[in-house]
Amino acid sequence: MNTPADSLADAMARSHLQLPDEQTAVLDEYCRLLWSWNEKLNLTRHDTYEKFVGRDLVDSLAFAEFLQAGETILDVGTGGGVPGVVLAIIRPDLKVSLSESVGKRAQAVAEIVAGLKLNVPVYNSRAEDVLRDVPFNSLVIRAVARLEKLLRWFRPHWDFCDRLLILKGPGWVEERGEARHLGLLRNLALRKLKSYPLPGTDSESVLLQICLQNRLEDEKKCRLTELAEKKKKSRRR
Repeated sequence: MNTPADSLADAMARSHLQLPDEQTAVLDEYCRLLWSWNEKLNLTRHDTYEKFVGRDLVDSLAFAEFLQAGETILDVGTGGGVPGVVLAIIRPDLKVSLSESVGKRAQAVAEIVAGLKLNVPVYNSRAEDVLRDVPFNSLVIRAVARLEKLLRWFRPHWDFCDRLLILKGPGWVEERGEARHLGLLRNLALRKLKSYPLPGTDSESVLLQICLQNRLEDEKKCRLTELAEKKKKSRRR
């Protein structure tokens, strides 16, 4: 556990991370609530500020980098609330919801959210069941299942979400190969958005985006149209 002299701000400074003071204070309270619940339930193995910052906060910031303002987000299998609760704190412009199929965990994270006074719905359901009633722009997924399982689970639900953002470790290439072999990536576009070192190892974390191929093509067309419009405007000047 943390030493008395340690603090979240200290751990963030050691990792060269900086957030507004009010967000740091709420994250600190989140850690305290999470670790208090952790004495009753196994919600996290990251039970020090150092581990929280090095894994949970860094991972959540990686997701946040690729989320647009106003997006509706579903954290799939949130466990103790990462990355969903952290995203709700550091990106108040997002509309974040959490899904957790294990009842005790869902109850714990709902009480944590209430304690932090966050407007974050918590669904005690599998994400696939939530998607039958509520659409989302992005599903954020960390430490839930292999790509093969994720693609099978969400294959029937592409009408209700725009993309999957999935954080993986060094085994992601093997998982991608397995998914391709099974035909699960047909008509889908998989992009590697970001990679960064996994603390204490020689490996790296990788953030992947998966969406329907035609949606990626539409996105490219939009970007080309925007660039063309900008060029026209610059020429007029």
